[in-house]
Amino acid sequence: MRTQISRACTAAAAAGLILLAGGTASAHVTADAPGATQGSYSVITFKVPTESATANTTALTVTLPNLKSARTEPIPGWSSKVDHNDKAEATSVTWTADPGAPGVGPGQFQRFVLSVGPLPTQHEISLPATQTYSDGKVVKWDQPMGKDGSEPEHPAPTLTLAAATGGGDGHHVDSAATETSNDTDDTARWLGGIGLALGLLGVALGVGNVIRGRRA
Repeated sequence: MRTQISRACTAAAAAGLILLAGGTASAHVTADAPGATQGSYSVITFKVPTESATANTTALTVTLPNLKSARTEPIPGWSSKVDHNDKAEATSVTWTADPGAPGVGPGQFQRFVLSVGPLPTQHEISLPATQTYSDGKVVKWDQPMGKDGSEPEHPAPTLTLAAATGGGDGHHVDSAATETSNDTDDTARWLGGIGLALGLLGVALGVGNVIRGRRA
């Protein structure tokens, strides 16, 4: 009987540790960009949970891999700023809670959305982040994954990029599609004009025949 109780306690403790580990892992700052492709433009969503039980998240800074373009999505109660280098490349972006705004409270999370591109032509990119709390605590999410695949305490948000399947980025594709659409519209207008002219000619011939018939 005691053996069964001991085994049950051991199993419960193990389950508790697994749940605790899962809860800790899910509290990491993460980045997600479904369909992100090398050399293309994409939208990245950073999910930022507040791990503190007593303080709010009031700022987030993400390091970018020197991108040509980086645009933030407006968030009520937050201000954003994109920093650039001397080549006008976006090197980082910072979101800061507005004065009087609560930020992200304990037990809550916030999504920060960023449109970027063109993405680097590599399989995976790292986006180190710095999370600041209202009590002054700063947490850096910048540790790489272990060589054995183990996860560090504060892993850096990462994105896996699909290989490019065609030439050019998403903006060029959109431009080409727009030009094709414009060509199609011009052709339709031209054909419509010809049809209208032929119709008017037919009406004129018909009226002429009627007049000649009456005179006859």
